[in-house]
Amino acid sequence: MTEIEDLLREDLRGQSPYGAPQLDVPVQLNTNENAYAIPDDVAEVIEGYLARQTRGLNRYPDRDAVALRQDLAAYLAAHGGPGLTADHVWAANGSNEILQQLLQAFGGPGRTVLGFMPSYSMHPLLARGTGTAFVDAGREADYTLSAHYVREAIGAHDPDLVFLVSPNNPTGTALAAEVIEAAYEAARGIVVVDEAYAEFARDPGSTALHRLAGRPRLVVTRTMSKAFAFAGARVGYLAADPELVEKLLLVRLPYHLSSLTQAAARGALACAPRLQSEVDQLKHQRDRIVKHLRAKGLPVADSDANFVLVGGLADAAAVWRAMLDEGVLIRDVGLPGRLRVTAGTEEETTALLGAFETVMAARPDLFEESE
Repeated sequence: MTEIEDLLREDLRGQSPYGAPQLDVPVQLNTNENAYAIPDDVAEVIEGYLARQTRGLNRYPDRDAVALRQDLAAYLAAHGGPGLTADHVWAANGSNEILQQLLQAFGGPGRTVLGFMPSYSMHPLLARGTGTAFVDAGREADYTLSAHYVREAIGAHDPDLVFLVSPNNPTGTALAAEVIEAAYEAARGIVVVDEAYAEFARDPGSTALHRLAGRPRLVVTRTMSKAFAFAGARVGYLAADPELVEKLLLVRLPYHLSSLTQAAARGALACAPRLQSEVDQLKHQRDRIVKHLRAKGLPVADSDANFVLVGGLADAAAVWRAMLDEGVLIRDVGLPGRLRVTAGTEEETTALLGAFETVMAARPDLFEESE
C-alpha cells in the first residue's frame, strides 16, 4: 500500500473509477450517446443564447438557474408533467450530480439506498462516494421487476432511498405503473425514478411525472444527454415536490451550473420539437435492430431506450471482440450471454447488423442454438 493509498478513505481503497472503453473504430455504439450531432439550425439558436452571455462572464451565474428551471418545467409540463413549475424542478451537471445531491441530502453514513441490479452502474459508485450503503436487491430471473418483488425487497431492507430505473439500463425495459406505486407505498424514504431514456419510450405515458402530485417523497430524474444530443454539455435535472427541491440547495455547490451551460441548455430546450425528430429516427433504428436480430434467431427484449440488450450468445466476450474486429464497438455489460448495443444512424445500424451477420456466419459456435 502506498502512502497516498494509506491516507485514502478505507471504503475507497482498491476501487477503480467508472469508465467505458473508448476505442477508435468506425462505428461506436457502446455508450448510449445520441448518434446525431446537433443540427446546424439548432446550433445557431444555441450559439445565439451563448453569445448573449459571453460579455457577462465576469459575473457569477444565477446560482439557482431560475430561467433554465422555468424552461425545463415548461418542457416537462408538455410531456407528461402537467402543473409543474420551476419550483418543482432542479438542474445540475448531468443526472449523475442530481443523484449525488439526492444521496448527499437524504443518504450518507449510516443510511442505505436500495437498488435493483443489473441497472445503472453509477448508482453504487455514487452511493459509495457519499458514504451511503448500497444494497442490491437483484432482479427476477428475466431481469424484470414486479410490484410484489419490489415491495418485498423494500420491506426486507427498509432503505432510506430507493433507486428505480425506467427504462432500465442495460435491459431497456420500462417499469409498469404499479411497480412505482408499490415502491412508494412500501418505502418510508425517498423513491427516485431514474428516467434518463424516457423520451425513447414506446409509451410516452409510462413516465412517472404524472404520479408526482400528492407524493412528496417521489423524485423523477432526467438528462438532456440523450434525447437532446447534449452529452457534452452535462445537464441533468429532476422533478419533485418543491419542499424536496428546496432541501437540495443545502448540499449544492455555489454557482454549480455555469452561465454558458444554462444558456446552452435553454437554447436546446427552445428547439425541443426539432430534436424530437431525431429521437424518432433513433427509435426507428432501435426497433430495426430488434426485428432484424430476432429474425436471425437471437432473443432480444423490446426496448424503451435508445439501446438494445442482445441475448443468445454462448460467449459474449468473444462476440464483443469479433464485432470489434469488424469495426463495430458495442458494450459488454457483464451479463452472461448478453451484449448491449446503442441505436445509431441508419448507416451505423446497417454496419452493426452486417457485422452481426458476418460474425454469426463465421463463428456459429459463439451463439446459442435457437429453439
